[in-house]
Amino acid sequence: MTSHINICGKDVRISGRLLRVARLDGEKYVFPDEPAAMVDALRESGSRIDLFTFLRPLTETSVQYPYVVEQENLAVLPVSTFEHWWNHQLRSYPRNRARQAEKRGVVLREVELNDALLQGICDIYNECPIRQGRRFPHYGMTVAQARDYTWTFLDRSIWIGAFLGEQLIGFAKLVADEDRTQACMVHILSMIRHRDKAPTNALIAQAVKSCAARGIPRLVYENFAYGKKQRDSLSHFKEVNGFRRVDLPRYYVPLTPLGSISLSLKLHRRMLDHVPEPLIVWVREARSSWYSRRFHLAKDAS
Repeated sequence: MTSHINICGKDVRISGRLLRVARLDGEKYVFPDEPAAMVDALRESGSRIDLFTFLRPLTETSVQYPYVVEQENLAVLPVSTFEHWWNHQLRSYPRNRARQAEKRGVVLREVELNDALLQGICDIYNECPIRQGRRFPHYGMTVAQARDYTWTFLDRSIWIGAFLGEQLIGFAKLVADEDRTQACMVHILSMIRHRDKAPTNALIAQAVKSCAARGIPRLVYENFAYGKKQRDSLSHFKEVNGFRRVDLPRYYVPLTPLGSISLSLKLHRRMLDHVPEPLIVWVREARSSWYSRRFHLAKDAS
């Protein structure tokens, strides 16, 4: 169960049934201006909120506030110029893949979010029901649903399209924070049937160009590691493209007795975080194998 409220001029998402946890919409590029003031406003909002959690910008990687802290990690690429990234931060294999995209006719450009782009995005979403060994949650999305899903932070968004002729075969959405100190790649996806043309590698290259052109010094590719899963093909893909793990504090503020108890007992964490890693790996591999046999899938890694 999820609801939204506006606090201190920012949209806050409240999720959970028993334990109600609040966080800022777009929390990797939207930050509380005055955390203490936001905590007070949440307490006075009239909504049942047990726990509030937030991040701060990458310029603040040390603890600054007197709240409970757990470590969060992000995949971060320092951006100066495209040439520096291409020659010194990017490894040879993804560099060759990006060149391969150009040789095979893939054209990259920044695009406007309109109905034509939304239709192309839906075509990519609806290509296959399984991605990376699990059910793809956006499979079956309509243009109307895509509009609702993507029509956020338009004034701070950069849309990039990878085209083969007139066909969109990959896209990325970047959203910058208010001070343009970092941009987060919130969407990046390509067609599996065109993976031989390396559109995802080309999208990464264009994302770096777009940040460098705007003077945005950090590009964030979501988390570097998720939960107990420290290394996988996605984290490797980020690493060879120059992204590095950066740890920063995630703050937690209990607003009710239930929030305090849940925080002390670690009940705010996902159920998956309490499961032993060997069991998670076994289940993940079994699931991927079953989906591959059922749908006759090839791997869609770039």
